[in-house]
Amino acid sequence: MDVVLLVKAAIMGVVEGLTEFLPISSTGHLILAGSLLGFDDAKAKVFDIAIQTGAIFAVILVYWVKIRSTLVALPTERQAQRFALNVFIAFVPAVVLGLLFGKAIKAHLFTPVVVASTFIIGGFIILWAERRPPSATRIHSVDAMTPLDAIKVGLVQCLAMIPGTSRSGATIIGGMLLGLSRQAATDFSFFLAIPTLIGAGVYSLYKERALLSAADIPLFATGLVFSFLSAWLCVRWLLRYISSHSFVPFAYYRIVFGVIVLVTAWTGWVHWAD
Repeated sequence: MDVVLLVKAAIMGVVEGLTEFLPISSTGHLILAGSLLGFDDAKAKVFDIAIQTGAIFAVILVYWVKIRSTLVALPTERQAQRFALNVFIAFVPAVVLGLLFGKAIKAHLFTPVVVASTFIIGGFIILWAERRPPSATRIHSVDAMTPLDAIKVGLVQCLAMIPGTSRSGATIIGGMLLGLSRQAATDFSFFLAIPTLIGAGVYSLYKERALLSAADIPLFATGLVFSFLSAWLCVRWLLRYISSHSFVPFAYYRIVFGVIVLVTAWTGWVHWAD
């Protein structure tokens, strides 16, 4: 295996892990990083989706106590059943819309200019959401969510099919706008990521299996390991951060980064490959 290719895989894994659960779009950053590294062919696109599984393992590790207690109580306890049902309900819209429109979206919207534009738009949405009065919050725990709350968050998650939007950003900020506390919205976003990203990774690997061979195992393994490690650190940090901070810094980051990409693209200073 080419050492340079493994280094690129490691870099992409770190990018995935650090950005998957922050409201700044992992897909957008992977598109931009892949463009700069020349790691953007058909196999690289499968790689980008597959290494999300590494980030999800980090979430499972961090939330293992809650996940284990829910699984144990699932056959007998109503609260555990309602929580599991809510996650499933929120997961369904992404499956349906992904199967219907995923191919068209990848064909037409996976470009650096689209990513940069949605970075900027998403940044302003975060700023607007953070200025809402705290009195609008009505749900302070994921266990207090109703199926209607879950379907609303699931529909909002579908906005993340547009690259640069951010799945975590859409579900966390969307959840806050729907009345969830910052902590509840973040927790539910992480739990919802488990079936969503594992499902996307498995489906992508199966669908594009003709592109892959046993020789690709070191490449994908490297991406998965680095994605897991960086995501584990990021999730632990984010859970501490949200206890006393807002998402406003991420909004400004999105806006500034998006403007830089657009300016460098229009001036030709950087060649951003589609």
